[in-house]
Amino acid sequence: MTGPRTGSRYELQISRQGAAGHKAAGDYYAVHPGDVEEIKEEEDLTGYVHSYEVGSTVDGPGLRFVAFLTGCLLRCQYCHNPDTWHKHNGRPVTVSRAMQEIAKYAQVLKISKGGVTLSGGEPMVQRPFVLRIFRRCKELGLHTCMDTSGRLGDRFSDRDLMDIDLNLLDIKSGDPETYEKVTHQPLQPTLDYARRLSELQRPMWVRFVLVPGLTDAWDNVEKVADICAGLTSLQRVEILRFHQMGKTKWQKLGLDYPLASVDPPTAELSERVRAQFRSRGLTVY
Repeated sequence: MTGPRTGSRYELQISRQGAAGHKAAGDYYAVHPGDVEEIKEEEDLTGYVHSYEVGSTVDGPGLRFVAFLTGCLLRCQYCHNPDTWHKHNGRPVTVSRAMQEIAKYAQVLKISKGGVTLSGGEPMVQRPFVLRIFRRCKELGLHTCMDTSGRLGDRFSDRDLMDIDLNLLDIKSGDPETYEKVTHQPLQPTLDYARRLSELQRPMWVRFVLVPGLTDAWDNVEKVADICAGLTSLQRVEILRFHQMGKTKWQKLGLDYPLASVDPPTAELSERVRAQFRSRGLTVY
């Protein structure tokens, strides 16, 4: 059993097991059977972790311990972590081993009013592991946060959601056709999860990735803003400007990167989009 890896979310990581799985499956872009299998409810659960970062200030409030889990059903055109698509690309890490690492920083995280964020990939793929980590974090008095698209929200019970202090909910488009073009998955599960969080009054921040020529259409932004305006537990909206930091991973994996020639959004476009959200009285970053 190996431990989690410290490093950057932008470093390419593929385990030996993951490489073997891709060879057997034949198609890296496809969703492999192992990506959707639930982890068994063992006494000391094992999850799959790409890497972790300590001291992040962009993945929730305060200073964060961020663990990037592997496994995701979405195939976003602008994904900067395509090496997290398949669960077995990560290293196996037990809950007890992960908590040993988190405990090292618990006091600093609490002093900074920060906590632990599980990102990915898509944490929902590894539901039992995620919930066990969050339960142990709550026992340490740590704030918990999950960065998610909500695609598998129906796997989580209302009780499960009580151990998640904050959801960073990625709403990648307000138009179903555009959403499917961006992610190769349907929009509706994300909307269902957002409304459920709202009904349960579970805090959330919505994240919207602004990509020129893909998600920046006025009507598409208006639809996302309308969705956000109807979420009563929404605390803020974050406009994430597209960047090219994941481009080399696509190339190393032998994947055709569809946004290779796209530039980051201009300051003018970014401000226009922020203004569309602000017009609904939303707090926008």
